[in-house]
Amino acid sequence: MGLGSYWGEVMEVLREIIPIYDKVNSIISLGKDKEHRVRGISKRVLPGNKILDAGSGFGNMSKTASRLTGGKISITLYDPLVPMLKNTGTFFEKTPDMANGVFEHIPFKDEEFDAVLCGYSLRDAINLRIAISEIHRVLKKGGRFVIVDLGKPDESFFRAGVSFYLRCILPILAFAAGGRLGLKFGTLYGTYKRWPQNKKLERLILEKFSRVEFEKDLMGGAIMVAAYK
Repeated sequence: MGLGSYWGEVMEVLREIIPIYDKVNSIISLGKDKEHRVRGISKRVLPGNKILDAGSGFGNMSKTASRLTGGKISITLYDPLVPMLKNTGTFFEKTPDMANGVFEHIPFKDEEFDAVLCGYSLRDAINLRIAISEIHRVLKKGGRFVIVDLGKPDESFFRAGVSFYLRCILPILAFAAGGRLGLKFGTLYGTYKRWPQNKKLERLILEKFSRVEFEKDLMGGAIMVAAYK
């Protein structure tokens, strides 16, 4: 499970859409992206924690965590795209630590972080099982792995509805928000096709983590997950 050879194409698209990424991402989540980040992070990132924002994009997960903890956390942004990291650093009052790389080879020592946050990013892993194992490795004992992402409903009816939205409605909304560049968001459907159904994802996480809290919204089309080491 994961993007495999499709990963390179997805990264090229992400590189191109950096100027409109945040705006369009909010629209395609029906404006619920901020709410979902808060629901995923609340009470799972605590003051004094050291966190890794993995697949950080614009750093929205870590900015949310910082706001919820009064800024009393240590943040490391981690993303495969250097231009994304350079752009993101300007959105913080104090520039966070940054590192460039992929989920499958996280360049940090064992048990370094209290929490690892993945906001709409884990779906882009090359190999999902290896990515989860690496995240487990860098978490301290009792650490939390927080995922906020698209969900793939277990029920076929709802799954078909989410697929239709991503394949047919999303390109229209993205074009309205970002012009021709917004059409590049159509690549998102390719990542969704390779994403496991919610129950299968939960089982995969439980291969490494002792406990998982799995919350859903939008008929299972959005998930907020917390896994505990």
